[in-house]
Amino acid sequence: MNKAVTILEVKDVKKAYGQVEVLHGVTFDIADGQRVALTGPSGSGKSTLLNCLCGIEPIDSGFIKVNGQVFAQSSRRELERVRRESIGYVFQAFHLLPTLTALENIELPGQLIAMPTKERKERARHLLEAVGLSPRARHRPDTLSGGERQRVALARAVMHHPRLILADEPTGSLDSASGKRVLDLLETLSRELSIALLLVTHDLHSTRICERSISIRDGRITG
Repeated sequence: MNKAVTILEVKDVKKAYGQVEVLHGVTFDIADGQRVALTGPSGSGKSTLLNCLCGIEPIDSGFIKVNGQVFAQSSRRELERVRRESIGYVFQAFHLLPTLTALENIELPGQLIAMPTKERKERARHLLEAVGLSPRARHRPDTLSGGERQRVALARAVMHHPRLILADEPTGSLDSASGKRVLDLLETLSRELSIALLLVTHDLHSTRICERSISIRDGRITG
């Protein structure tokens, strides 16, 4: 049996703001295509850890490795390349560009990595269909419901063939029916495209789409 490839490796990561240590030696990993939930109460360190995983916040010690690239050893340009090429993002607040249509929002990551135009447009249309929104292709975000906007965000997150999706409370601003549909789509896209997923959530029901869960409390992994 072949050993699973590790896509995300977090080793003894520490992070402090001034004298306040927020992350106390966090360690875990995620294998290729694996879906993992990260749970914990407010103030547990989830948001800080996610910012470190995104490369937004520098860590004080330890290391974060994404698809074989160590963040702490990367230049800013190299870090940006890893983020553009290897990671897809889904946020609670959607973060769609308001001046672009649904289809154009999905295409954007493909443009950032210089995907050929024909391939980019075909993939964006395919993904829009996959999330059930082909009739809304020319609609801008302010004309879409919250659930529709998040489905566009899911399609955008996988547009550039990432190896890892970081999803931060993706159903937090949705009603239960829309939230269920988004979670089901997130699971389907992750499974069918073999993309690893880290789902950050305080909602234990959301963890049903994941193969394993880890919990964080007071900046430490507790299970």
